[in-house]
This record gives sequence, structure tokens and C-alpha cells, in this order.
Amino acid sequence: MSITRTRRISRALPLIVAAAAVASLTACAGGGGTSESSSSSFGLLINDDNAVVQDTLTSLSKGACEAENATAALSIDTVPQSGLDQQLQLLGGQNALPAQFAASGSPAVTKDLNEAGQTLNLESALTDLGVIDDIEPAAMSTIENIYGDFIVLPYQFNIEGVWYNKQIFAENGIDVPKTWDDLVSAAKTLKAAGLTAFSASGEQGWPITRLISGYLYRELGPDAMQKIADGEAKLTDPEYVAAAQAIADLGAAGYFGEGVGSIDYDTAVSQFLTGQAGMFYMGSWTLGAFNDPDQNQIGEDNIGFFALPEVEGGAGSAAQIPANVGLPIAVSAKSYDDNVGAWLSCIAENYGAESLTEQGTISGFKTNGDVAGLPPLTQLTQDTIAQTEETTLWFEALFGAKATTTSQQNAAQLVTGAISAQDFMNLVQTDLDAE
Repeated sequence: MSITRTRRISRALPLIVAAAAVASLTACAGGGGTSESSSSSFGLLINDDNAVVQDTLTSLSKGACEAENATAALSIDTVPQSGLDQQLQLLGGQNALPAQFAASGSPAVTKDLNEAGQTLNLESALTDLGVIDDIEPAAMSTIENIYGDFIVLPYQFNIEGVWYNKQIFAENGIDVPKTWDDLVSAAKTLKAAGLTAFSASGEQGWPITRLISGYLYRELGPDAMQKIADGEAKLTDPEYVAAAQAIADLGAAGYFGEGVGSIDYDTAVSQFLTGQAGMFYMGSWTLGAFNDPDQNQIGEDNIGFFALPEVEGGAGSAAQIPANVGLPIAVSAKSYDDNVGAWLSCIAENYGAESLTEQGTISGFKTNGDVAGLPPLTQLTQDTIAQTEETTLWFEALFGAKATTTSQQNAAQLVTGAISAQDFMNLVQTDLDAE
């Protein structure tokens, strides 16, 4: 599918120049690799384990964006994820960043670059180019939640919520929960029927901590975790501990089944797709498994989706969907010229459809028309994104590395009763205070 038009965009980044030689980059696409921007190339620096973005841009360079590529040839350079931050710092210190570059794995680093005036304000630039409406509002909301400003492109976009087994719900007389109490009631019914209510990986931990933040957003509102990051509240405050207790209560009632602490991600997916569990809180990145008939034994037509329901009397809304942008790509301010702008305008108008039809992946760009032949669950996800204007983040999104590890490593203990809700929040807050 191809939709064509034209426009423009871009910017750069500094930081500390380490006293070391710049490792050679591996050129892997377009007109040959170069780490420096130039008027005759449209460069992208990206970690080497992300082929989806590379393949989609390459496909566009030969199709919808062929004219833009003829003027400024796509050039993709890759670097191992472990070396990305150093490479960004070195190239930034030399004002040699390409037009686009994968953002640091730490949002704090990208925020610092933005404050230093090195990343492009995409809201302003895309507005000037006339393509701001090609960005899904949900994607823009998510990026602003993470970085404070719209400074990265949403080449990938995921929403999160509860996937449920329609047949199991129908057989047990369960309606889609509209409140948290309804959710707990549904879990009780499922357990009584001999099923696991919530399939979850305690080994990874984050599928459980996402339920804590989900409850917090419904109870306290969409700024609940931002207040923690800003120091306006602490996880040890009573209302925050109450959220951890709500999830601990699910575990105490046995709603995560037996051995949740040893269940890995793949096992959790399998539990749901083999009909052993009625509900599965997870992001839309799991659509690959859902759409795979070898893994999905309950059938794609038998899977439904709902956002975490509201807490009665809470300040949040079920219309506020947890989301993330996968691999964010920033735009270099100093590499910006008309050729880069034309490329990015073409991307804004065509990437959404290209990614969906050629790669089967959902981005934060609108598809600008119907894309035929999508699997039902992919279409459901795309429709949900299109209807969402405000998003929230996951529990550890604004944490540092130490607090993130502490949170995820203790999540299983929280739901098995090995640690109290108060102690869980104390442990994480102690690490936050030390950062």
C-alpha cells in the first residue's frame, strides 16, 4: 500500500566527548554508511538488533519516498545496543550526528540533550511542515509523558491492557469488567472454575508491577507516577501503598495461580493461549504470538481486550491507556535541512501504512486510510490507538536502573505474600531516594 505526498524536518545533540577513538560503524543500507550528516544523505544511527525500523525505511526509500531518497539517499549505520550511548556522546560532541538516531535507553539522557537544545521539537517542526496530524494523539501523549516534550518519532507503538478469553468469560457468565471490583469478582469466578484468573510472569516481575501502576493511575489520576519522579509524593505514602496492597490481595486470593514466581514470559503467554487462564495483562507487542496459529490454541476470534477498569471514586479514567513507544528515534537539530525535512514529511504520511502492511507492526503514525487484510486483533489494537488521546506509563518508566531492578525482582514476593506492600514500596522508594 502506498500513499504519497511531501514535506520536512530534523536536529542534533552534544554531551561529553570521551577520550577514546570512535568505533567504526557498520553500514547496512541506503547509499553507504557515514556517521556525518550531509546534504546528499539521510542518515540513521540505530542499534543493530532492530531490523523492523531499518526494513520499513528501506522499503519506503524504494517506494513512497523514492523521490526524497533520490535527493538525499537513505544511509543506515548500526551499533550494538551496549555501545549506543557512547556513540551518541562522541558524535554529538563532534556535531556529527546523522539526521536521525536511536534515543538513549535512559530517558534522562535524552531529556538532557533536549534541554541542551540538541534535539528537534517535533511538535513545532511537524506543525510547520503540515504533517502533525499524521501522528496518533496517543503516541504524542506517550512521548510527552516520558520526555516532557515531543522529541522522538514513534516508529513503534504499543498499548497495554487486559486480554481475555471470550469463551471462558461466556461459559462462566462474566461480563467485561467496568470497575476494579468487577475485575476482582471476575477473577474470583475464574478461580472457582479451576482456572488461573491472571496469567503473569513473576520471574520477569514487570507484568505484575504494571498492575500496581495501573491501579495507581485509576485511583490517583494519570500524573500519579510523575509526582513520584518530581518528588511531590513518595511510594511510601498511604495511597501508594494501598495500590501495592490491591495487587498483593489478588495474589493472596490465588488469582495468579501456583508458582507465579517461577513463571517466565513465554510460559505466561502459553498459559493464556492454551486456555488455562482467563485473563492476561500484556502489551500489544504480544500480537505476534496471538496471530500465530501454532501458539494460539484458543483462536484469535476468541480473544478480547479491555483497558484496566476504573476504581470507583478514583481520579483516573479507563480511557487513559498505558503505552510505550518501543524504540524511540530522535531527530538531529543541526543536521536539519530541506532534504531531511522532505524525507520526514514523507515518513509522517507513509510510515504507518508501510509498517503495518509490510512488517505487521503498529507505529504511532496514522495509516491515512484503511489497510486491508489485517488480523482481527491487530485491527482491534489499531482502532483502540486511534480512539485514545491520553496515555499513561508503566510503573518503572521514570525510575533509575537500581529502583527498576528492585521493583521487578520483588514483584513476585509481593503477590506470594513473602513481602508486605509496605515493605515493597519502602525498598523501591529507598532506591529512588538514593538516585
